[in-house]
Amino acid sequence: MQKLYNLLIRLTAFFLPVTGIFSSKMKSFIHGRKYVWDYLNKEINPQEQYIWFHVSSLGEYEQGLPIIQEMRKNFPEYKILLSFFSPSGYEIRKNNPVADITIYLPLDTPKNAKKFIDLVQPKIAFFVKYDFWPNYLKQLKNKNIRTFLVSGIFREKQLFFKKSGKFYRKSLQAFEHFFVQDDNSQKLLQSIGYSNVTIAGDTRFDRVYEITLQQTNLPDIETFIDNKLCVIFGSTWAKDEELISSFINQNKQDIRYIIVPHDIKEKNIARLESSLKKKSVRYTKSTTTEIKNSEVFIIDTIGLLTRIYRYAHMAYVGGGFGAGIHNILEPATYGLPVIIGPEYEKFKEARDLVSQKSCMVVTNQATFDQTMNQLINNEELRRKSGQNNSGYVEKQRGATDKIISYLRKN
Repeated sequence: MQKLYNLLIRLTAFFLPVTGIFSSKMKSFIHGRKYVWDYLNKEINPQEQYIWFHVSSLGEYEQGLPIIQEMRKNFPEYKILLSFFSPSGYEIRKNNPVADITIYLPLDTPKNAKKFIDLVQPKIAFFVKYDFWPNYLKQLKNKNIRTFLVSGIFREKQLFFKKSGKFYRKSLQAFEHFFVQDDNSQKLLQSIGYSNVTIAGDTRFDRVYEITLQQTNLPDIETFIDNKLCVIFGSTWAKDEELISSFINQNKQDIRYIIVPHDIKEKNIARLESSLKKKSVRYTKSTTTEIKNSEVFIIDTIGLLTRIYRYAHMAYVGGGFGAGIHNILEPATYGLPVIIGPEYEKFKEARDLVSQKSCMVVTNQATFDQTMNQLINNEELRRKSGQNNSGYVEKQRGATDKIISYLRKN
């Protein structure tokens, strides 16, 4: 299996340049890795000691952020090296303020893994949630480097738990300790012989709660809402926006709508604008007068969504009609009732909030319209659902403290 895995990685590396011709995302993926070694050779100081954090994308970055911040406070003698696998995470957070060095992770070939570990020589390594790379893990184990999984989540369908997954199971030996999100993950790891597991929870709860303490005012948003009922549609995709546009166009109430698309390319924003019959305005192309006279505010920039949620009265979180929903904890922590699409089963927090009926699932236009109207017209329902959501986040906090406490003691 190891030989087959390494062959597949090499074939991937060979064919990647071709995929870059057809996809701007893959082009960034390839181009970003082109100069990694030159950058590392320039930036790595052999006199310094490094803690390495690896995340897959933006969501895992947010998950790892509380740990990175606490490691800085508790172990200031170390530098932080942060690696991303996905362009969608790296391109947005490549200039983040918490890491000393931020890079794309080179592909997981045996040569790259050895070269990377020999160059960086991390004292501690953290993998966030998943994105396990066997060759990197093998090198970390060979070098006896302390390696941890934080906010880990495991599912029975993963290769680790299949008869053919011996190679992948063995790679997990690199981890000194697994800090997992739930009881099921602990049981799955124990079933393949790993008892060095703590159910610490999910550091995202610590992260979203921290965001609520950062009371940055957004004057344009305040002007737009003007004390009216505000609905926010966060991280929306094309299918979400079809439902949203249809509802907005037929609703006659005096409501303010904020749409924050996942894709902010001009073509997508123009398509969204053309689908709306009510007056809309873009965040990047608006005057105060236009903002005051509009009913729909389209946020065509990155980085504002988490701060805008606190101005709303209810939220729809997109992605549930595609690969899966985006982060519902961000609106939940502000005490908003949340609406999502049907693809949410992979997300524990969504399953939990759906079960307590403070996160509502819609499957088509009819259920979308019905649920929207139900929340819009029932203030008491909004209040109770929102309280349940913020209470849930509050109860789940503390994963970061558990992880840092372990490191202090060990």
